[in-house]
Amino acid sequence: MIHANSPQKKSDSLFIDDLIKITPEHGLNKNTESLFKTKVSADFFTCIDKNNLKDPIALQVFPSDEELKPCDGFVDDPVGDVDAMQTPGLIHKYKNRALLICTANCAIHCRYCFRRNFDYKNSVSKKQHLQSAVDYLKQHTEINEVILSGGDPLTLSNASLFTICDALIPIKHIKTLRFHSRFPVVQYNRFDAEFLNYFKLYPKNKVFVSHINHANELTQKSHTIFNKLKHINFTLLNQSVLLRGINDNVECLTTLSYRLFEQGVLPYYLHLLDQVKGASHFMTTQSSNQKIYQELQQQLPGYLVPKMVKEIAGKANKTPFYETCKLVYYFYFGVRLEY
Repeated sequence: MIHANSPQKKSDSLFIDDLIKITPEHGLNKNTESLFKTKVSADFFTCIDKNNLKDPIALQVFPSDEELKPCDGFVDDPVGDVDAMQTPGLIHKYKNRALLICTANCAIHCRYCFRRNFDYKNSVSKKQHLQSAVDYLKQHTEINEVILSGGDPLTLSNASLFTICDALIPIKHIKTLRFHSRFPVVQYNRFDAEFLNYFKLYPKNKVFVSHINHANELTQKSHTIFNKLKHINFTLLNQSVLLRGINDNVECLTTLSYRLFEQGVLPYYLHLLDQVKGASHFMTTQSSNQKIYQELQQQLPGYLVPKMVKEIAGKANKTPFYETCKLVYYFYFGVRLEY
């Protein structure tokens, strides 16, 4: 593990010049910076094995010249966020759930991020946009759950975050507040007493969906954070992305599921890669996906098998993996598969 050259301040972020200096053996360069800036939190950086050029943590956040290669089918908005935005910062794709883009900021920049090319000029952290979102939510009584996303909502100050959450309290048909965040493994000191005390008293169901792709991301400190969230009645789930060369084998994913469970978190989704421009080198094959999922079901108890899904723009729900198999077979062979 990297220790000797690690930054001293845990709140610091590392950028491309820092990484080139600290990890010269990785041969990093600035070729991709104009497309998607490199950013790594100090806490996430400490999980990287400096001596392993294929370290699964480093590969998620270190830039690669592979990002510069064009690839058919990889686009700026692979999941249809733009078309589903109903007011600035509010995305309503699925009948009963709405998502709020709270901020453009993240503690780390994952190289496969499906919003790496997203136009973040509209977010609900702006007062006028928050009011428009609240008005929309009040009018749509079918929405019973609101998801806070971004960027990462926990990059907001407590005051800004609480303002958004306070605005949702009077809307009676919203029963559940859900966070999507990387922070339990990327910035340990974020979960301060003020944050915990506020959400301990928050009068709605609370769900926290972490985003962890590899067991090496989980530490004793993340375990402590999850315990704190569980103590204030958050339901803890995790979503991962299946990434070539990082976690695309059953041993890795089995270990991740067990390690998550040890920290009180249930595996929720295993996403097939969103085909965003610049991330084609992370794509796995259909046959590999099928083999991995079959073996996961054999290796794990059902409650630890994440649902393998793909998000397809315009669909009313996440598409289960077996449905994507049907689509591929029908497209190429004209054969409809029945399950």
